[in-house]
Amino acid sequence: MRAPLIAGNWKMNGSRSLIDSFAEALSRADLPEAVTVALAVPFPYVGAAREALPSSVRVAGQTLSDKPDGAYTGEVSGAMLRDVGAQMVLVGHSERRTLFGEDDAAVLARVQAALHQGLTPVLCLGETLEERDAGRTEEVVLGQLCAVLDVLDSDARARLVLAYEPVWAIGTGRTATPEQAQHVHAAIRARLEQYGGALAASMQVLYGGSMKPDNAAELLTQPDIDGGLIGGASLKVDDFLAICQSAG
Repeated sequence: MRAPLIAGNWKMNGSRSLIDSFAEALSRADLPEAVTVALAVPFPYVGAAREALPSSVRVAGQTLSDKPDGAYTGEVSGAMLRDVGAQMVLVGHSERRTLFGEDDAAVLARVQAALHQGLTPVLCLGETLEERDAGRTEEVVLGQLCAVLDVLDSDARARLVLAYEPVWAIGTGRTATPEQAQHVHAAIRARLEQYGGALAASMQVLYGGSMKPDNAAELLTQPDIDGGLIGGASLKVDDFLAICQSAG
């Protein structure tokens, strides 16, 4: 049985006061015992989030450098993330792929850097509207997945979390229907079978496309959706907690 994971991605938003608000709310919240909660906060707030949030809440970075250290002004290494308390890191988010030019090779290098530092990579996969309209959803999504899994060994594969995030449903107000999301999640699960039945059975695959309190329950009841990577709703304490409750 795969435990549900609800991970918030604050993107380039947030503040110390927002962290304090979440810390207070999460410390009081009576969330379902089976649900794991994580927050991916901007780099300057990772340490503060780890200090303020309950220990049960995982803290994640939003990306990392593929380099361990050196003359790379503005970059943040996996070792630095771990040093300030991060346990997870997003890798290959659609905004990193589209706005910052990270291709499959760059995503793979970042996954490997995260694994080397003992961080759990949340590998993001997703297609654009043009790719979906062209009937290329599975080709694109499974291609992004295999570009990483084909290189990793079985132990490393087992340490990943996946997040399917249709690019056309991020920040647009559009959401894949539960059936559309489940179809892609099932295709991902089927491809995982090629790397071993145990991996396919245990791998958490999150949905990351405009999940909100009013659609979370229907999405989360789909058989191959194991949680959510939450964007805008993760900046609102009540909305985020409501989604966490839906995962129980």
